[in-house]
Amino acid sequence: MELITKIIKFELSNTFRSKWIIVYSAFFLLLTFLLFNFEEDTNKAALSLMNIILIVIPLVSVIFGTMYVYNSIDYIQMVLCQPINRKSLFVGLYLGNSIPLAFGFISGTSLGVVLSGYSFVGYQSIFILLVIGFALTFIFTSIAFLIAIKVSDKARGLGIAIIIWLILSVIYDGLVLFVIYYFRDYPIENIVLGISLLNPIDLARILFILDFNISALMGYTGALFNKFFGSSLGTLLSITMMIIWFVLPMLFGLKSFHKKDF
Repeated sequence: MELITKIIKFELSNTFRSKWIIVYSAFFLLLTFLLFNFEEDTNKAALSLMNIILIVIPLVSVIFGTMYVYNSIDYIQMVLCQPINRKSLFVGLYLGNSIPLAFGFISGTSLGVVLSGYSFVGYQSIFILLVIGFALTFIFTSIAFLIAIKVSDKARGLGIAIIIWLILSVIYDGLVLFVIYYFRDYPIENIVLGISLLNPIDLARILFILDFNISALMGYTGALFNKFFGSSLGTLLSITMMIIWFVLPMLFGLKSFHKKDF
């Protein structure tokens, strides 16, 4: 544990010095400030912010995480020359990358809300957004680490990372709508629900929908989840799947990290 702490501190000091983290935080600060100032309805502002979060955070996390591993290869090789536990190194690298990204999002968004004259008391939607952004950061960073460790070529690994983001954030819902349209005469509600569980971005959207009962604004997937799982069971199921999306890439990434010849 002491070794992991030392690695995390070292990685955090390097990452927090990066100008990209400052730009990332400033982006969410400005975005939040503008949305909450130009939109009188807090829930509508939160909805607009959520739609942007569901695109930006997965993209930044998967690209930044992938490049972070590739740029740390020399450091990893140097550290592995010492009698060090690979699991400790992997966890230290992961947290050293994901924590600054999560901090940049949370600090920027929170400051934007405060500067807009709002408080977190009575505005549950803001808190839910912070939790969703935090979760997506850790999920897509774990996916990024798995890709970078499995694929040695930087260009190929980055390409795979972007393709995965494109599929989950853009193409996936289009395929769901395609299935719904062409099989609309069949009872496929449960199938659509199962398909939705396979996408962490849809799961994040569903958590927001279930909490605020705005499924009509969020499309067919959200309506189905609100209908069948609009209770504590639905929220529990969504959270469980989000945890699985975080844990599985981490476990596979750690396994590959143990076997990889750097």
